[in-house]
Amino acid sequence: MARSDIRRTPPRGRQPEPTQQPSSWRRIVRRVFVWGFALALLGTVALAVAVGITARTLPSYDELKSSQVGQMIVVRARDGSELFAMGPSYGKWVPYGQIPQVMKDAMLSTEDKRFRSHPGVDPVGIARSFYVRYQEGRFKQGGSTITQQLARTVFLNNDRTWSRKLREVVLALALEWNFSKDQILEAYLNKVYFGGGAYGIDAASRKFFGHPGTNLSLSEAAIIAGLVKAPSHYSPTADAKAAVDRAQVVLNLMVVNGAISRSEADAVEFGKMRFAAEKGQNSARYFTDWALPQLDLLLGDVTEPIEVWTTLDPKLQAQATSSIQANVPGGAQGALVSLDRDGAVLAMVGGTDYVTSNYNRATNAVRQPGSVWKLFVFLAALEAGYNPDSKVVDEPVTIQGWTPRNSTGTYAGEIDVRTAFAYSKNTVAAQLGNEVGFSAVAGMARRFGITTPISTYPSMVLGANEVRLIDMTRAFASVSAKGQAIEPYGIVKVTSTGGRVLYQREARGGQMLVPAYVAAGITDLLQSAVNIGTGRAAQIGRPVAGKTGTTTSNKDGWFLGFSSGVTTGVWMGRDDDKPVPGLQGGTAPARAFATYMKSAVANRPVEQFDTEITLPAWQLEPDDEANLGINPDEYYYPDEQGNMVEPLRPDDQEQLPPDQGVPNPNEEDAPPPAANQDFLDQATGRNRPQQQQQAPPARPQRDRAVQPQ
Repeated sequence: MARSDIRRTPPRGRQPEPTQQPSSWRRIVRRVFVWGFALALLGTVALAVAVGITARTLPSYDELKSSQVGQMIVVRARDGSELFAMGPSYGKWVPYGQIPQVMKDAMLSTEDKRFRSHPGVDPVGIARSFYVRYQEGRFKQGGSTITQQLARTVFLNNDRTWSRKLREVVLALALEWNFSKDQILEAYLNKVYFGGGAYGIDAASRKFFGHPGTNLSLSEAAIIAGLVKAPSHYSPTADAKAAVDRAQVVLNLMVVNGAISRSEADAVEFGKMRFAAEKGQNSARYFTDWALPQLDLLLGDVTEPIEVWTTLDPKLQAQATSSIQANVPGGAQGALVSLDRDGAVLAMVGGTDYVTSNYNRATNAVRQPGSVWKLFVFLAALEAGYNPDSKVVDEPVTIQGWTPRNSTGTYAGEIDVRTAFAYSKNTVAAQLGNEVGFSAVAGMARRFGITTPISTYPSMVLGANEVRLIDMTRAFASVSAKGQAIEPYGIVKVTSTGGRVLYQREARGGQMLVPAYVAAGITDLLQSAVNIGTGRAAQIGRPVAGKTGTTTSNKDGWFLGFSSGVTTGVWMGRDDDKPVPGLQGGTAPARAFATYMKSAVANRPVEQFDTEITLPAWQLEPDDEANLGINPDEYYYPDEQGNMVEPLRPDDQEQLPPDQGVPNPNEEDAPPPAANQDFLDQATGRNRPQQQQQAPPARPQRDRAVQPQ
């Protein structure tokens, strides 16, 4: 049947239905949705990949615990108490189970109440932050979670940039991927910054309340939790009222979140809280400024937090400070160094006030020592053969155009060495220095630890060379040790905050600087100077050996001495080197020495000095040798530095080459040969065969090495 081409018309009264086409805005919305979904999916995939890669590169939890911002150094005193902390302070790591529950609740209520439910980023918090931004015109509320804050603290900085915020989000998600919620909260509470250099609740608790972070009360936890928002503004040591007001806000948030009841919040009495006193810049800083730079040599490149255990005695440090402040003349400065018998620094004062001037006069200042320098003059004389009873003449003398005078302007005539030292006779010191040699005096000073330049012109015997107080104290400590070298030290050990030992000082014996009889002789002289001489003000009711020193026009006053194993040096003077009226070594410095030493030796047994001089065998007369039965082959003798050298035994001599044995006694005083025996035999022909010796050489020549110059 043929298809009809007749068009059908709609019934009368009905219009044809138009074809519905989508409007333009619907097409736009659809496209935006499609593209948005695609971009979101792509972004989600990219974020997941970034989080996965970041999670794989994150450190382990142990490494995360040990990471830090800068190096923390806690300096501890002899008794273990904290002297000073520098850099960020992380305190002790508090495990999750030992963190007080009130501290956890306070922090979660204040910083991240949905911490247990979000994946590291809180969408609700972010939305709220943008809503406040829309209303206020600026970001007033942060949307960062505790996980984000941990990521920022450990890995990032506080730059307000979108790139940093994106990295923070990625790191937060990676942290949640790798670690549990308890681990993240534990790390956060041990690493978040609370102001004043304190990182973590233990450091904050110790700084603000003086006790560890394991036993925080509700009020203390509220104070600490309130610090995170603005550490400097709410610091209890800076503004106690602001800190308490912020803590009240924390308590209210804890009530709202159900962590505590309203009655518990109302029962908190902030008025009864006692904040730990802020540690001031006390005189112990002079010591730490001297000791801490030595860590570079002891440890090398170490960046982990460390604790430095030192030799400083806090009680003696306080006594040293008060002794200087109570005795120093007006307008002058004072310094003190005190050493134990092994060189451990018990106290160090570098000035009257560290806050006013942190210049350490005990270790850095170089000043003329005056008559204290005579220690080296008389040491050299004793080593050269003098003894305390030897006779000398106190009379006017001129040496190389230089004429020294005694401080009194009078002369005593013939006296013994002991009296000359006790009354600090300049003329006798000049004669002894001239006799033993000024270079010998300089060598003695070097031997005993003087590190500053030393000139050898005649006036050096009266202390014209400048020295440091710590060096002079070291020299006197070596005398106290019976001639054994003493090296001052301040660091006993260095450990990590976990207790791992990084450095431990080993006990060491010092070199013998002078024979024992020389040390006994100088101790005799030093004791006489305190008993009957210029140092009488330094007496403390037990044996003391020491020496005074005063420079021209009373510019410097010194006293150094020792008793019962403690050696202390005191210096006083002006920084501008102007005269100080009435300042003498036997006045203010000696009084400061006595005041301090009474405390320093109070708990030590009284020790008598060994001043009995027993001369070595090589100084005895032949008759004495016979009476004592001494064999000359057993002689010990001093080398050029005064060290006792053991003699060669006959058995030892047989094992040495012929040219290294003991010289012929008849040739002891002869000068050494210009050439060794083999060379002489070859030059003279003594080793040639007989027939060669009889035949004269054709052209006699002389070796250039033995030609006269």
